[in-house]
Amino acid sequence: MLTNFFKIQTHNCVANFLQAKINSIQANLDSLKESAANETKSTAGDKHETALAMLQIEQANNRTQLQKLLEQKTILNKIDSTITNSKIGLGSLVETNKGLFYLSIALGKVEISEKIIFTVSVDAPLGKAIIGKQINDIFFVNNSEYKIINFI
Repeated sequence: MLTNFFKIQTHNCVANFLQAKINSIQANLDSLKESAANETKSTAGDKHETALAMLQIEQANNRTQLQKLLEQKTILNKIDSTITNSKIGLGSLVETNKGLFYLSIALGKVEISEKIIFTVSVDAPLGKAIIGKQINDIFFVNNSEYKIINFI
């Protein structure tokens, strides 16, 4: 049974998981910055230039990941997990015949109180298909039939 408390728990779990990922990427960037600073102090030739270039590529990749995570955080921060709508939308926790889905950001699955919840972006095929639906509505994604059992 879905409750407001469970929805708030889900939202908080997703927010904490996202923040942990942001912190990890930021720590990695800090470490790479320090490594790059140490590499620039060395002037031993091609080997060090290659190492510095590799560090710069890794920093760029981490910055891209961090930017995407920060964009997801912005979306997540727009969700008021205490609100229940009459139709499924951003922030809805949805129970279907195929599982539980939290329409927020795409982070994969989280486990709360021994229940698996899949976090889904509203831009994903499943997210687009489920938006605006109500209890007992049926929709299809990748030739799979989903039936809305409940949402909050």
